[in-house]
Amino acid sequence: MSTNVRVPDIYGCRVFSDEVMRERLPKDVYRSLTRTIATGGEIDASIAGTVANAMKDWAIENGATHFTHWFQPLTGVTAEKHESFLSPVGGGKVIMEFSGKELIKGESDASSFPSGGLRATFEARGYTAWDPASYAFVKDGSLFIPTAFCSYSGEALDAKTPLLRSLDALSAQAVRILRLFGDNETERVSVTVGAEQEYFLVDRADYLRRPDLRYTGRTLFGAPAPKGQELEDHYFGALKPRVSSFMADLDRELWSLGVDAKTKHNEAAPAQHELAPIFGTANMAIDQNLLIMEYMRRTAEKHGMACLLHEKPFAGVNGSGKHDNWALATDGGKNLLKAGRTPAENRQFLLFLAAVVKAVDEYQDLLRLSVASAANDHRLGGNEAPPAIVSMFIGDELEAVVESIVSGHAYNGAGRETMNLGVPSVPTFTRDATDRNRTSPFAFTGNKFEFRMPGASQNVAMPNIVLNTAVAEELRLFADELEGAKDFDEALRTLIRRELTAHRRIIFNGNGYSEEWREEAKKRGLLELKKAVDAFPYLTEEKNVTLFTRHGVMNRNELFSRKEILLENYAKVVNIEALTMINMVRRDYLPAVEKYMRDLAATASKKRALLDNIGVRVETDLIRRLTAFAEEAYRLVDKLEEEEEVAAKISDGYDKAREYADKILPLMDELRAAVDGMEPLTAAEYWPVATYGDLMFGV
Repeated sequence: MSTNVRVPDIYGCRVFSDEVMRERLPKDVYRSLTRTIATGGEIDASIAGTVANAMKDWAIENGATHFTHWFQPLTGVTAEKHESFLSPVGGGKVIMEFSGKELIKGESDASSFPSGGLRATFEARGYTAWDPASYAFVKDGSLFIPTAFCSYSGEALDAKTPLLRSLDALSAQAVRILRLFGDNETERVSVTVGAEQEYFLVDRADYLRRPDLRYTGRTLFGAPAPKGQELEDHYFGALKPRVSSFMADLDRELWSLGVDAKTKHNEAAPAQHELAPIFGTANMAIDQNLLIMEYMRRTAEKHGMACLLHEKPFAGVNGSGKHDNWALATDGGKNLLKAGRTPAENRQFLLFLAAVVKAVDEYQDLLRLSVASAANDHRLGGNEAPPAIVSMFIGDELEAVVESIVSGHAYNGAGRETMNLGVPSVPTFTRDATDRNRTSPFAFTGNKFEFRMPGASQNVAMPNIVLNTAVAEELRLFADELEGAKDFDEALRTLIRRELTAHRRIIFNGNGYSEEWREEAKKRGLLELKKAVDAFPYLTEEKNVTLFTRHGVMNRNELFSRKEILLENYAKVVNIEALTMINMVRRDYLPAVEKYMRDLAATASKKRALLDNIGVRVETDLIRRLTAFAEEAYRLVDKLEEEEEVAAKISDGYDKAREYADKILPLMDELRAAVDGMEPLTAAEYWPVATYGDLMFGV
């Protein structure tokens, strides 16, 4: 795209948006479709043909020759199968057609995607179904239609279907609560999401010299560079020209797809960056985040770079997360999590706050599980990410409000402070009600909650599914109690005080990185699920099965299948990493170091031959030290291979994942230490891969 294109001219130009629909659809069809999108109601099948024809004409005008049902199988990425609009009419001629039936339903192979036992290999049929609440768009010559994906027997095989169900469940219960406060206008409550995306950019030539990056997304080996993030000079620093050019190109691509890319900056670690979008409805925001990740990768390649989305591509520096900013809004635009200037008097806000506090406390296991993966295990608990203990930060003002409610004492909170920096030319401003706590997994930030635990590479549908369903359950219980109350005001006060008292243990405003907090969390009875495999079994605990089935979000089969998929994926990821390590040690590192030692020995021999009194201490000392590391690496690579073969033969999903977590990963760490010990001792021209210094400072 041209660098001087006006943003309003390109924004959403590749999206079959509300504006395009209003222009191209008959008024009655447009009204019917937008009513479905706004209320979450059932689509009128009779309008599908008209919509499909308008979509097709618009897509062809924008260069499309094909269409695809774009869906989110349980692989963590998207999938697509392209079909042309071409339809032969005889005489060597064709017309371009797209029917309502093709818009509404597609068919995909359901046995080749992860199903957790829901589909056998011979049971291949699956369906994709149009999601009208997420706009279609044109990309790479095809019309992309966001869809749900299910098996022949109707079980959800994707991330989108349970998400849509959870949004409906939350809306239904939130509207019940609003009716109690006299709101008879709101028909739907929506979840809004803003997913901040962190990532690394490295030079593509260096990336291609790292088999571990190509196969696993992270560096399995690598000694620290002389400089890391110690000086904190990269954070919010000036953008390098290549990075700035990449970001500008990425923005234009995303804007043309209707993605509200808003903020871009350098993150804490060298070569790390962040993009943040404007909030959108959860369904659209999650679809768009998947596009953001795709376009980050492809745009980086155009600029001679590689985009790394792994949660921990480099040891010793910050990893990458995806902060999931979550809020509730009515169809009239009111933010239900906005405390207002007098939060202690905002009873409706306090009730929703109590519901979220209770949900996070009672379903902390599911929230931890929703972000659990082999990749995120390397990040959580480090000094750049929240700990593996779920807690909530609500800030001093709300903490004081909660304290007054629990204790029964009057709230004596002061008004918002005015900040004066003591420089006449700098204007004064009002301080926010809450500070920011970067160590908190789940932080209230004024009018939303920021869930900071999700990993950079994951589809954030699951964290939102859990949060939506858990909050829906608490609102259901609240509504059941309050709808039958004789004295609503008294019942409301009693409920809020009771629930905040019972679940106050989940609130923590302090340093989540400290050892003291770990001990305190244990005393409070909070879970610390350090490894993903510790969290996976909680998905099918009976209380959680009851939660999801009661609200129609996932049935028992869907839950058990997802647990199996999580376990299987964990084992596969670590298996690939172990095999990659074995391959690199045997084919790259040991041969390179052996060659260097041979050359060192030859140099020492020449020295001795020339002059008897010339010392060879340098060569002999290097050979001795390198030999010790090389022999240790050789021993460990054999041991890792043996243990890996044992783990690969385990049939039970949990036992297999546990073996990889408890046996294979520690061995991998030992092997890494041996190889990393050789790196600083080996001459640069002999080292077979790009170093941390090359990668983090090569752009």
